[in-house]
Amino acid sequence: MPAAMPAAETAYQREIAKWRADRESRLKADDGWLTVVGLHWLKEGESQLGSDSRADVPLPASVPPRVGTITLRKGKLHFKPATGVHLQETDLKTDSMPDYTKLTLGRVMFYVIERENKFAVRVKDNDSESRNKFTGLSWYSVDPSWKIKAKFIPAPHTVTFDTEVGVRERDESPGYVTFTRGGQEYRLEPIKDDDDLMFVFRDQTSGKTTYGASRFLYTGMPKNGFVDLDFNKAENPPCAFTDYATCPLPPPQNRLKLAVTAGEQKYGRNR
Repeated sequence: MPAAMPAAETAYQREIAKWRADRESRLKADDGWLTVVGLHWLKEGESQLGSDSRADVPLPASVPPRVGTITLRKGKLHFKPATGVHLQETDLKTDSMPDYTKLTLGRVMFYVIERENKFAVRVKDNDSESRNKFTGLSWYSVDPSWKIKAKFIPAPHTVTFDTEVGVRERDESPGYVTFTRGGQEYRLEPIKDDDDLMFVFRDQTSGKTTYGASRFLYTGMPKNGFVDLDFNKAENPPCAFTDYATCPLPPPQNRLKLAVTAGEQKYGRNR
């Protein structure tokens, strides 16, 4: 009979299993990333929205042919519904604001994102094909050795990211972390994400067993000069599931010469 697994490791296995189940639930949820079906960049002036194929911003077939217009004037956005569409005329707040405007018709939602002073309408459909055909996530086996206490070095600065859609993003970083693996020291730079840190990284598994562009890792803020990097919680970016996300690409300093054999592996269409 095999030896019993140590209690602490068993508890850790349960912690990771729960985290991964929650991660999958968020993906499959209403308005999750699996529901994203469109991203349409706006031009200055008026853009028509609706299920009509000639619309500037095409929406799913479940909504009317004409839903309304979005007018963009010098960075200001205004939505006006078409006759008979039960939506309120309103000025639009973009996703750069915490209380950004979301407009919903049945199972469809749309809102405006802002990237590098450019604006686009993101469309979600809770009846999307990607959601209905979701096949589940794949993971490396849980390996406690990939839960690493990394040293945090304060050095506030701005990080510029290229993205998968060609625009650039700029975010604030509080510093960087260093950690040791196999006798070698490695360095990663996070950005602030609300009350957490977010690491956008690539490693020697990228494009092989893991998503080629990047993976994300979220951690708590530094405590007593350290950050807990748990690569068993490394996850695919939204771009692994939809062509309509604006995922940041890892800056050169976050491209590890190390195979991180932990966390989420390739999904479905990217395998």
